[in-house]
Order: sequence, then C-alpha cells, then structure tokens
Amino acid sequence: MRLNSIGFAPRLAALYAALFCTVGIQLPFFPLWLKAKGLEAQAIGVVLALPMVVRIIAIPAAARVADRGGALRGTMAVALLAATFGYVAIGLSNGLATIAVVFALASAALSPVMPLAETYAFAGLRHRSAYGPVRLWGSAAFIAGTFVAGYVADALPARDLIWLIAGAVGLSALAAAALQPVSATHVVEPAKARQRRLLTDPVFVSVIAGASLIQASHAVYYGFSTLAWSQAGLNGTAIAALWALGVAAEIVLFALSGRLPPVVTPLALIMLGGGAGILRWTAMAFDPPLLLLPLLQLLHGLTFGATHLGALGFISRMAPQGRGAMAQGYYAIVSGGVTAAMMGVSGWVFAGYGASAYFAMALAAIAGCACGAVAHKAHRTMV
Repeated sequence: MRLNSIGFAPRLAALYAALFCTVGIQLPFFPLWLKAKGLEAQAIGVVLALPMVVRIIAIPAAARVADRGGALRGTMAVALLAATFGYVAIGLSNGLATIAVVFALASAALSPVMPLAETYAFAGLRHRSAYGPVRLWGSAAFIAGTFVAGYVADALPARDLIWLIAGAVGLSALAAAALQPVSATHVVEPAKARQRRLLTDPVFVSVIAGASLIQASHAVYYGFSTLAWSQAGLNGTAIAALWALGVAAEIVLFALSGRLPPVVTPLALIMLGGGAGILRWTAMAFDPPLLLLPLLQLLHGLTFGATHLGALGFISRMAPQGRGAMAQGYYAIVSGGVTAAMMGVSGWVFAGYGASAYFAMALAAIAGCACGAVAHKAHRTMV
C-alpha cells in the first residue's frame, strides 16, 4: 500500500498509537528506571514533576509557531525528533542533577506534542464525534506498550527500560512526519479579541481549572503505584495488566463517545470524571486487597477518559477560529502546573504516609468537581 493512499484518520491514529505507546512505557516504568539509577522516592517525585514545569514555557512557544505558520505537522515532527535525541541522552546520564537537566530538556521538546496533536485532530477530522474512535488507537497502543515494558522489566535489568522509551519516541517522530497537512485558517480580528477574553471568561477558567485538578489527582497513581505494587510482590507483567485494564476502560468510552446522547455534555463528562476520582482515590487510600484493584482500575475510564473528552470537547467549542493550538495550550499549561505541584509533593507524601497519600488525591478530585459546579452555574447564568 502506498503512503499517499492512506487517509487522514489512519495517519492520525498511527501518531496517537506511537505517542501513547511511549506513555504506556514511561508512566508505569520510568519510575523503576529512576530507582534503578539510585534515586529515592522524594527525588523521583521531583524528576517526574519536571515535564509539567517546562511545558509552561514550551507549549506557548510551540503553539505560537504552529498557529501563526499553520505548521502543526512540522512543529510536531521537529519536536519529536529533538525529544528522541533527548531520551537517548537521558539513557546515557547518571546522577540526579544530570538526569534532571537532560530530562527537563527532553520534556521541553516532547510536552507540546500532545496539545498540538489534539488541535490537529479537531482541525482535520470532519466531525468531532470521529475523535473518540481515532483516539482509542492511542489507548490500545498504551496497553501494548505497557505489556511490552512489563515483559522487559521481568526479563532485563530496569536500567534498560529507557531504551524502549527512546525507541517509541522515535516512532512517534516518524508518524508525525507522515501526517497530512491541514489548512491554516485565517484569523480575523474578532477571533483575536475572543482569544484575549478566554482567560477572563469564568466558564472557561472554571472548566480548565476543574479538569486540571481532576487530572492532577492521578499524581500518586502515576508516580508510585508501580513501585507500591512491585513492593507488594507483583511482577512486571501483573503490573502491566493492571495499568492496561484501566486504559481498556478508556478505549470503551472513546469507542462509544460518538454515540453519547446530547445530555452528556463536556461539563457533565468532567463532573463524572471528578466523581469517579473521589471514589477511586478514597478506596486506594485504604490500601485495598489485590482482588479489588482490577475494579478500581476500571474507574480510570472515567477519572481520565471522561475528564479528557470533556475538557477537549469544551475547549474545541470555545477556541477562537485559527487559535485552537493556543486554546489547547492554555489548558495544557494549567493542567501541567497543577500536576507538577501535585507530583512534586507526592514523593514526600507517599514516603511519609504510604497509601494514605491517595486521600490528598481525593481532595483534588473534590476541588475539581467544585470548579465544574461553578462552571455549570456560570454557564447557565450567561445563557
């Protein structure tokens, strides 16, 4: 099959697959690599927070280039190529300071890619309902990447896991280079004025704050669930299965997203994600038996999946014409900042209180729901 015969959606699905294969390896197993390099829990928490910090600068810069030049595809490809070299450099690094600096630089290249990819998707797909069926290939690849990494973690030293991540980032760069271009939309003055008003719009601000808090409530899970389950005696394959189960629930939601009734609005999805987060993290704080973990992992389809769909659906409707990357960037920056704060302190909280650290995550989900309620009230008032 010739490359030119492959349509927009399959190429986008390939990009999502490569990107989330990377995430599926990195999220569960990069902490194990850091531990194998001699880092303690507190230092691991700090290192894991770095991507959320550097994105505050990296995402606006990349979004500005992509929006002004209509260069979504090129910006993603260049960023991913730089990130590939960055992860190779991480694998050659030793010591907390060196690892932290190199990881921050690699993350500066990688962090803008996801919001740019979401902007590219909504700009190129003919109907917003088509997003979920395309995006689910990313979730499926997350599962595949997690299982591959879990097998490698059982078979090879943890110090070798970094090369899997670097390889997946390299595949993402190739997938980005193969994307079709999307036409840039001319931006007129009223749209620019609307862009400036976004950050003073109480509904927009409440929505991105609420979604960011709910997503940040995953900090302890992302940073330390693998370490905790490993210490409890689970091997890499079992840990991968637990992570994969959560993402499988995402896939179901994404597959059905185009069929959701109109009453399931983006705000409703965000509130649903927050409510599931309160239940999930409260239960995790009680250090549940292993038999309950699969059931709690299924809630990931709501805590992450519903929140993700709700936030992106809302932003795509609110974004000024031709400024989609910047609007997504606002959300990515806020979400990154909140997650960085949560991730930065999670190492100390987990080291001191163990599973009880999940209580703090439940509080973050409660705060996210409160912001969603404010957005709903403000929206009804404006209507």
